[in-house]
Amino acid sequence: MRRRAPEAGPQPYCPSRSRMLEVDGSLHSGSGTIVRHALMLSALTGQAVHISNCRVGREKPGLRAQHTWVAEAIRQLTNGETEGNHVDSLDLVFRPGPRLVHRRYDWDIGSAGSTVLLALAVLPYLAFVPHRVEVEVRGGLFQDFAPSFFHLRHVMLPLLEHMGLYAEATMQRPGYVHRGQGVIILSVRPHGAKLSPVMRDKPAAVQRFWGISLSSHLDSRNVSQRMATAAKEELKEAGYHVDFELVSDASAVQAGAALAAFADCEGGGRLGADRAGAPRRRSEDIGRYVARQLLADIRAGATLDRFAADQVIAFAALADGTSQFLIPQVTEHVQSDAWLVERFLGAATEFDGNLMTIHGVGFQPSQPPRDARQEKL
Repeated sequence: MRRRAPEAGPQPYCPSRSRMLEVDGSLHSGSGTIVRHALMLSALTGQAVHISNCRVGREKPGLRAQHTWVAEAIRQLTNGETEGNHVDSLDLVFRPGPRLVHRRYDWDIGSAGSTVLLALAVLPYLAFVPHRVEVEVRGGLFQDFAPSFFHLRHVMLPLLEHMGLYAEATMQRPGYVHRGQGVIILSVRPHGAKLSPVMRDKPAAVQRFWGISLSSHLDSRNVSQRMATAAKEELKEAGYHVDFELVSDASAVQAGAALAAFADCEGGGRLGADRAGAPRRRSEDIGRYVARQLLADIRAGATLDRFAADQVIAFAALADGTSQFLIPQVTEHVQSDAWLVERFLGAATEFDGNLMTIHGVGFQPSQPPRDARQEKL
């Protein structure tokens, strides 16, 4: 199935353009994905955007704290303007500014909202900044319905490095639901060229399984060991051996846990799965859940796991050339991202079963961001 690009094609950077792009946030996934990625693409293209019906179908409609901070972070990066950027807002307007980028930013979500999703929202923009930028983000690092810090560091960033985006992420302190207060540092280096496409159109054999089992203030309950053991047993039944690094942490502001497992494949690909701890969620259930999720993506013949599948779409649409990869399934999030890159960039996408094809536009901003430090000289 081919999704056709708009006739207008990709829009050049022009913050003075009076026409505003209308995005209905209730379509497709109807989730925060539409808010985050529409803001990011607006910043890249310079196209002002009005997002209506933000998360209108969710249990708590409207923007949450993590969404308002994505909007604020992108506003700061672009020196732009926002309207309606507050918790519970159903309508958000964003007008990019003159792309004045500092070398250091500090953002505190103020809740357990995902620091990883905020980092992924600004990464495409920072990919085209001509100088190194460091960002410190405070909030949650491990929670349900969002990729974890482990997935960002060990799956997404190596994948993006293959495409020409060089970034590093470090965890200064874990953060869990409900208090958050975890800290990550994201450092992005300029690559000086267009992004390269991803070509992973054939299933690859798994060469190695490994993982990380993290717990904070839970040594007396052997949580790290119990999660890892349960995952090992599940994978052993499928004929696989996995080695886990056990991590005991005392720096988090609350007790918490997270487990991640990875499968390294021939050709350099990597699939990941993870699960955060939660009240009344047994360590053994976490271990089995992670192992089964990873096995499900492998058995689907995927070359990108379910989290990477939708997060990479914007980067592939910006790349210079055609990307192809196998995903576990075509989810509403994947459909949302395909829809947005077509609207903002004119990047056509196609689905043939689980094979996704993205025709990248070879994006380069017509007005490169200026170094805010140099601006003061």
